[in-house]
Amino acid sequence: MPRNQWSDKRERQYKHIKDGELKRGESEKTAEAIAARTVNKERAQHGEAKHASAATLKDMPAPVRGGQRSHRGAQGRTREQLYEEAKRKGISGRSSMTKDELEKAVGR
Repeated sequence: MPRNQWSDKRERQYKHIKDGELKRGESEKTAEAIAARTVNKERAQHGEAKHASAATLKDMPAPVRGGQRSHRGAQGRTREQLYEEAKRKGISGRSSMTKDELEKAVGR
């Protein structure tokens, strides 16, 4: 993790998120990964990162979203997020798939 590039604020944010995930019962490794991804996404959305994906820049910030896509709720991830995972996995026909079809294709 490039944590040496994070500001003091981002370090505190990372620790807070990691502690919260540990309290929820996540493993140390999973908690660290979730915290790092969250902090890096926040940095990208606030112009603190060198590179940011278009999806990240268009997405609603986590504090505003308030856990709407926590992967545990009824709606889960957005179609765009599912599409990006399908793209990484090399699933053909993904561009014409619906959200439900993408969920099945990526195995979620």
